[in-house]
Amino acid sequence: MNGRNWIVAGVAQVLMAWAAYSAQAADHIKVAMMDQQQVVERSVAGKRALEELKSYSTTRQKIIDSDDQELKELEKGVQDTSLSEDARKEKQEHFRVKLEAYQRRIQDFNREVQEKQRSMVAEYAQKIQAAASAVAQKEGYTAVIDRGSETTVKIVVYSHPSIDLTEQIIKEFDRQNK
Repeated sequence: MNGRNWIVAGVAQVLMAWAAYSAQAADHIKVAMMDQQQVVERSVAGKRALEELKSYSTTRQKIIDSDDQELKELEKGVQDTSLSEDARKEKQEHFRVKLEAYQRRIQDFNREVQEKQRSMVAEYAQKIQAAASAVAQKEGYTAVIDRGSETTVKIVVYSHPSIDLTEQIIKEFDRQNK
């Protein structure tokens, strides 16, 4: 999943709004942190989506594995020394055609899985934003910033655990996405 662009844009917007707001009322700012990745990985709906993505990938991998096995058998047939030259050429051509189809299928499946991943990231980013917004409004926070992770952009260097709303956001996320 590559949510870097969304995270960078979101954090930039939050920081700009925060800076503008802080110029007007610095004593009223209440900021919280969350871990967006944890919301996806630990929420019921997020786990279900990750499992669906995994199942989708596994199904395609089984097809690729089957094609791979078929190619191995065809390759053995091409190497059969008892074949006539014409039969060998015919088998080589059949193998070449199957190999090209196999390579196209791998590319298509990779593209499909990546598209499904991108779609899931976009969908869940909106859902997480809605849950975070609900929790922030209820708790009186001015801004909620995603802390990021080692695999995404990590902007927050330090935050006190008392301002981490991840657990509340997971509960709200599950409540909104049954």
